[in-house]
Amino acid sequence: MDALRITCAGLDVHQKTVVACILTGPIEGKPKTLIQTFGTTTKELLQLQDWLAENNCTEAAMESTGVLWKPVWNVLESTCKLVLANPQHIKNLPGRKTDVKDAQWIAQLHRCGLIEPSMVATREIRELRDKTRYRRKLVQQSTSEKNRVHKILQDANIKLTTYMSDLFGVSGRALLEKLIDGEVLEEDTVRDLVKNQLKKKVNLLMDALNGKLLYHHREMIKYHMEHLKFLEDQIGRLEENIQVLVKPYQEEVKLLDSIPGIDEIAATTLMAEISPNAANYFSSDAKLASWVGVCPGNNESAGVKKTAKSRKGNNQAKGILCQAAWANSVHQNRIGEYFRRIRKRRGEQKAAVATAHLLLRIAYALLKNRVEYAHLEQSFFQIPTEKMTERLTKQLQQLGYQVELKLTGTQ
Repeated sequence: MDALRITCAGLDVHQKTVVACILTGPIEGKPKTLIQTFGTTTKELLQLQDWLAENNCTEAAMESTGVLWKPVWNVLESTCKLVLANPQHIKNLPGRKTDVKDAQWIAQLHRCGLIEPSMVATREIRELRDKTRYRRKLVQQSTSEKNRVHKILQDANIKLTTYMSDLFGVSGRALLEKLIDGEVLEEDTVRDLVKNQLKKKVNLLMDALNGKLLYHHREMIKYHMEHLKFLEDQIGRLEENIQVLVKPYQEEVKLLDSIPGIDEIAATTLMAEISPNAANYFSSDAKLASWVGVCPGNNESAGVKKTAKSRKGNNQAKGILCQAAWANSVHQNRIGEYFRRIRKRRGEQKAAVATAHLLLRIAYALLKNRVEYAHLEQSFFQIPTEKMTERLTKQLQQLGYQVELKLTGTQ
């Protein structure tokens, strides 16, 4: 392998130790090898920083081992040009495996320029990403609490969900509070509690409330509702914090928000995952799609390409994009038309991933070119009469019919 760097380091990072290997010397000749082991406390990582500086090493590479790379990155990023590598891309040949040999292998690959750097966003974006991910986790937990309340009501023969589309709206929560308190609900009380169209369903709601609600059920519902209230308060506070952090990136959020199916919070989450300047990390939308995991895997043998699962990637970004794909599936726009066209041939799941891939490419183009999404008029989706006539005629002829076209004067 031809060397490209005179001096560089490879770091094998673990929970308690970091094995560092420096390769230094002329590009044409065999490099000198320096190896030393350090701890992972801040004090010991500063010693690693000093050791690298003493040997005039300003470039280093390491594996992205869980979150163990972050303390090392935090200390060294101010003095070294760091490269974070995907462990799957830099596997050593099988054989004797030691920490020292791993560090040497990483250093050798880095010296020859064979490590593809992983994306490490700026500190501000990483902080925003932590908040958006935690918000998503809290939303999932609140959904779980709502599902538990639904199960308890079914166990108690309370069939409110048969007549209420949202049990946790204003009317539903008011009824749940009365059930928790153990009150016997009369028809007039229910009519006062419910809002809008539900007032027309009071008789049905009375039948739905006629169940076998025990003290145990009321107690469990109370626990879940208290936890749900706590989660909703946390989500509200978190969203306020996110709004503060995202202020410098309002332009990027607005660009992503212009894409059909992506609202403001989804745009903020997507931007935090792929970075507001994704073009600086990924030279093309294809590479970004591969990193997120919304493109097909590679499975080719003897010149034949076979179906392959999409590769692993950024699950947070992929989830947002797939949600947006499903949202577009019922709308009359070009993204929805794309979803339905793929669905006819490949099914819904593959159509969702393919549409997510399309949405990501659009997001990449908007962020790179600094332009908003251009919505097409409804006429774009109307098939010309001539093309529709030709296609239907051809289908009938393939079925063995002789077709004679005659214009009736109405279209």
